Amino acid sequence: MLKTRIITAVILSTLFVAAAFLLSPPLWSLLMLGVVCLGSWEWASLSKFEKAFKVAYVATIAAAGLLGIVAYPQYMQMAMFFAILLAAAFWLLAAPLLLFTKAKISNRLVLAVIGLLIVVPFGFAMIALREIGPSLLLVLILSISIADSAAYFAGTKFGKHKLAPNISPGKTWEGVVGALLAVSLYGLLLTQITHQGLLVVLVLWVLTLFAVVGDLIESLFKRNAGVKDSGDLLPGHGGVLDRIDALTAALPMMTFMISLPMYLLALGHA
Repeated sequence: MLKTRIITAVILSTLFVAAAFLLSPPLWSLLMLGVVCLGSWEWASLSKFEKAFKVAYVATIAAAGLLGIVAYPQYMQMAMFFAILLAAAFWLLAAPLLLFTKAKISNRLVLAVIGLLIVVPFGFAMIALREIGPSLLLVLILSISIADSAAYFAGTKFGKHKLAPNISPGKTWEGVVGALLAVSLYGLLLTQITHQGLLVVLVLWVLTLFAVVGDLIESLFKRNAGVKDSGDLLPGHGGVLDRIDALTAALPMMTFMISLPMYLLALGHA
């Protein structure tokens, strides 16, 4: 199992890095649309949508994405603006409430909207951050990977206090502390390269905390669905959502923080 997991991770990482640096912006956008559609299909399965509704749900996302990328690229920035803003509202307000109440949602429309707020802004964030620079995107994703690995090892070695026992029994507060310490070291290394000071570390802390929230949200809905993994597409890793759960919160929130002056400017003109 571990060998399969490592092989899959190496293949995915190699392909991802190559795509991030080599693909043209339209092709990168199409690739991200594919990831969003796969994630949305898994979300529809977790939500136990009927097959017809599941197909319609994903087909609508795919059609809207294709129209935006191929036919109306001039509207993509506006769509991204609102998608990231809505995602920020979800992760700042709705997600903590869902976790606190351990909500069990059965309404199909509500589940469909939540799925859109989780998966679609992730795709936009991947496009926006890669547009700023592939290196920035890789640095951010690597920070989440480091945090995830550190949380696992710290939790395994020192974990005694459960973070959310009814949602994800394996996660501990010690794991969160381990993740923050690991990204602090990573951030200090980055400060030597970027000369941005401790702001880098603070940003990575925020990113890590939202990654934890993203992970817990997927765990909540998987537990409600009675499944361990969101899918089985990736050998040793489960489904697409299992690989991007932390990123669905962290990357849109990072994009929101970078774009905050633009949002404040728009608010000032409202």
